[in-house]
Amino acid sequence: MISVRRARPGDAVAIGAVHVAVWRGTYPLILPAEFLARLSGPRMAAHYDAAIRSGTGVYVATVSGLDLPAGSAPRVIGFATAGRARTVDMSGQRLAEGEIETLYVLDDWRDRGIGRRLMRAAAGHLAETGCRSAYLWVLRENPSRWFYQRLGGRAVAESWITVGGQRVIQMAFVWDPIEQLLQASPQAS
Repeated sequence: MISVRRARPGDAVAIGAVHVAVWRGTYPLILPAEFLARLSGPRMAAHYDAAIRSGTGVYVATVSGLDLPAGSAPRVIGFATAGRARTVDMSGQRLAEGEIETLYVLDDWRDRGIGRRLMRAAAGHLAETGCRSAYLWVLRENPSRWFYQRLGGRAVAESWITVGGQRVIQMAFVWDPIEQLLQASPQAS
């Protein structure tokens, strides 16, 4: 069984491991190999532990029961984080009120509606905190960027950023009003 819930501090190590695994699996032809090799699960775990303890909207997808080998404990297979908007566009305006900061699902668990469920959980958190719109940034070369379009996100901006010492282009997708994302059907992917 796959379920989505609010993350707890005890999930931080697994979240850090998912972050590293997804980046290494997604970005080998996009970001420098040395940078990806230096990614640290423990450093990521410390980051996510702090986020969870601070009240940031961190949600995990876990798998348990018949979807795992007999006797296995539930495990984290994906996560999303969300909070108030952190960045502004070139004119100094916010792209939206809330930001989905991360969405990562392990390769073996993709195409099962998990990303969509995590996005809805993150959007629900934003709506509960008063955000009426949401956005996220994704690297333009990320092969999964189509997913955000299928969820109704509108590409509204691009900008250069430096990741691992390499300049890359990121794209912003917006859901305004946020209900567009809250109502995204888990069956429509």
